[in-house]
Formats: sequence, structure tokens, C-alpha cells
Amino acid sequence: MSQPIDQRPPEGADDAQASPHHRHPDSYNKKGKLRSEVYEREIVVLQERLVQLQHWVQHTGMKVLVIFEGRGSAGKGGVIKTITERTSPRIVRVAALPRPTERERTQWYFQRYVAQLPAAGEIVLFDRSWYNRSNVERVMGFCTDEEHEEFLRSCPEFERMLVRSGIVLLKYWFSVSFEEQRRRFEARNAEPVKRWKLSDMDLAEHELYVHYSQAKDTTFRHTDIKQAPWYVVPSDDKRAARLNCINHLLSRFDFEDVTPPPVVQLPAMRETAYVRAPMQDQTFVPLLW
Repeated sequence: MSQPIDQRPPEGADDAQASPHHRHPDSYNKKGKLRSEVYEREIVVLQERLVQLQHWVQHTGMKVLVIFEGRGSAGKGGVIKTITERTSPRIVRVAALPRPTERERTQWYFQRYVAQLPAAGEIVLFDRSWYNRSNVERVMGFCTDEEHEEFLRSCPEFERMLVRSGIVLLKYWFSVSFEEQRRRFEARNAEPVKRWKLSDMDLAEHELYVHYSQAKDTTFRHTDIKQAPWYVVPSDDKRAARLNCINHLLSRFDFEDVTPPPVVQLPAMRETAYVRAPMQDQTFVPLLW
């Protein structure tokens, strides 16, 4: 079976740049997916480096914006959760905007996103972004042809402005095949605790899979610019996708380890005259365990 439009790797994107250690056959199961024990070993190292990166960004006052786009269930949320698992929310912040309000619909299209841009010493992760206009809104008919065309004209200039202002802008597109997306949607549908993640929009997107591929191709044609190129992350293998994306993100920065010293001297408790209130005056949760 040939790979769908949205899953074919670019020419030359083979194993030539991967080390034998990372691409060793023993690292994969019978289905060709990365083994969990390999993932757990590698992610610990990458998360340590992410912590180093956040301290360096804070130390240097750098402004970093990372955009995660792609189809539903492609793994955007998973990689964002992995990045933020060990980092500080005061330095590494997630921006996941809801649908625009009636007032926001009357504003300049990029206006509500501008408020989420990073200040000095911040990393902001966009869980979807202004690219809603050229993908979801375009395919679902939520914007007019004129609004879509204006976005394609404005977006490259807007992003060049961000880069000229000193923001480091990284854009990742998570690519998932139709068959794998269907498997993930079916898995969500089968579990009551995950069913909330399967929305009407997801069903429509799945039905219009090829339309989304066409919209993505148009988006790339206009917005894959030198100052802010798109990086495609094949994500049929979620574990490998997370490792590959985070490793690439880290490789974009020539950072130094400025993490504070690992051992600090804990202070002794300062003695103060104090009588604890009676415990029976407090209400405790039931101690079932």
C-alpha cells in the first residue's frame, strides 16, 4: 500500500542521518513501532535537555515560539504534554485558544494570537495556531475564499515580522496516515473515558481526509518560508514522533547548561512559639487508604 499524501517522507529523509543506535532493529516491535522501554530510556535524556534549554532561554532572555499543527489524533497534544512534563509552566507555557468570540471575529485575524506571543525568557507552545484559517476553517467552510486568500498573503509577512522582532519561530506539522488516524479514533470510541476526545469535527475531518491534505499542501506552498520553515513529523509511531520532534527542537539551539547547582543547603526550621489548633476542629477527607 502506498503512503497517503500526508505521510510520505520528503526525498532524502531516510536513515542516513540516524545513528545505528537509534535505528537498531531490536529497538522496534513486530509491528515496526518503537519499543516502550527504548522510548522511556531516550525520553529521560531529552527531558533533561529540555530543562537545560528552559534555564538557558530564561538566562539569555530569548523569546521562543513553537507551533504544533496537524490532523486530529496526530500526536500534537502528546508531544506538548511530554515537553511540559518536567519543565516550569512559568517559563514553558502552552497556548491552546478556544473558538473566537463574536468580538474576536471582528478583530484583525492575528490579533488574539499576538497576545499569546512570548516575552523575554519564555517558550510558548501553540497547540494549533493561526493556521486554523488555512486548514480547518478552509476545509469546513468557516471562512470565505477572500479571507483564506488574505491569510495566505499575510501570514508569511506576519511571521517574518515576528522573526525580525527577535522571536525564534519553529513550526511542526504532525503527519498521520488515514489508516492510523482511523485506528486511533476507533480506540477513543471504544473507551468511555476517551470518547470525549472524539468530536464531530474529528469525524468530519476523517471523512474529508484528502481535502485536508490539499489544504495542507496549499498552506505549505505559501508559508514554508526560509525565515520560518515547516518541519514535518511522521507520527504513525507516536513514541518515535515524540523523540524525533523533541530532538529536532533541541538541535535548533546552541545552548549551554546553566541549570542551577543540583544540591542546595536546606534551612533548619526556625523556632517560634506556636500551639497547634486542635485537630478535631479540622475537617479531614475520608481516609479510605
